[in-house]
Amino acid sequence: MTAGIAVPQAVSLRKRLPLRHFRQLHGPEARHLFHRQPEPFGDHADRELLAIALGATLYAPATRPDLAVTIAKRAERGVCSMVIDLEDAVADHEVEFAKQQTVATLDLLAGSEDPNPLLFVRVRDADAITEIVEQLGAGAAVLTGFVFPKFDSTTGTKYLDALETAAELLDRPIYGMPVLESAGLVHRQTRDDELTQIATLLAEHRERVLAVRVGATDMCSTFGIRRDRDLTIYDVRVVADVIADIVNYLGRADGTGFVITGPVWEYFADHERMFRPLLRTAPFAESDAVPFRQYLVSRDLDGLLREITLDRANGIQGKTVIHPSHVAAVHALSVVTHEEYSDALDILQVDVGGVAASGYRNKMNEMRPHRSWARQTLLRARVFGVANKGVSFVDLLSAMVKV
Repeated sequence: MTAGIAVPQAVSLRKRLPLRHFRQLHGPEARHLFHRQPEPFGDHADRELLAIALGATLYAPATRPDLAVTIAKRAERGVCSMVIDLEDAVADHEVEFAKQQTVATLDLLAGSEDPNPLLFVRVRDADAITEIVEQLGAGAAVLTGFVFPKFDSTTGTKYLDALETAAELLDRPIYGMPVLESAGLVHRQTRDDELTQIATLLAEHRERVLAVRVGATDMCSTFGIRRDRDLTIYDVRVVADVIADIVNYLGRADGTGFVITGPVWEYFADHERMFRPLLRTAPFAESDAVPFRQYLVSRDLDGLLREITLDRANGIQGKTVIHPSHVAAVHALSVVTHEEYSDALDILQVDVGGVAASGYRNKMNEMRPHRSWARQTLLRARVFGVANKGVSFVDLLSAMVKV
């Protein structure tokens, strides 16, 4: 390898332990929190289940000197999907070094028996996909796929063709995750045409597309906007409108859609907050965790929790994150509540329509309109588990974040 890349001695390829959310929680604590434990999963899981399992996808620069060690540590602490970034996080003069380190890192991680996160590489262009795949040794076994930045109707075909070539070279499933963030998509007068073409293109490669990611930072850049910690992305109307249209075209639950993942949460703690915290005190008081609420507010995580909730309300699963402290919040709010699980089971056990009272006696379940929701809820239950009755996101989050 090129000078400057530290490559430890090769380790023989071992059978790897399965990947599982919340594996850092053990014994009595896990039994107290979960009615149904999260299931293990891996690259060979069903594509839709694997897309839901992404959860919080953490980005790391490919030039980071301790990249392999960092990925292993993040996995131990609950990260189940990561992106090795060759694009925005890498200076132009370091791109070649970054590619070489990416290959060396994947080869090294392949020698561990501990579970690696689902690993993706965000390339700068389609040519880099073939270049990286051709250089991989044992690392081919731990590569889940590639992330395509600034994916649009012009660049998309080349990205997806390169992905097909990569799958043939490796003789195994390799997934792509396009990032929708280009100006043509953001601009109102061209958006519908762009989304129509993108939908057609992705449908032709459906089995290779794991999820569609939303690049809100570049969207904001189109208008010279940089949001801060007082705002969710849904408060930035010009970007919220784009997200709504992406879900409308690409997130339909009729078999034509894809899993859409949430944009990165950005916050800049460089001024006094203008608005009140977004977290009610009651849930924390009920869990005897009022100091934990203060901890979350002091680190601006109340805004993140609100944005995750709004993601889910708008048909979005999982989220891009750029700081490890954000992972626990995404995963805690991904666990299916006992009430959601009860409703989903009731809805899916019959297929005759009609309505019935929820087992919790606080709502009516409409059997056919709520069927798609119930199906997605049970998929999420498989990979994130089901909370015990009376266990809230406060209990789950505080178990993962030791203040």
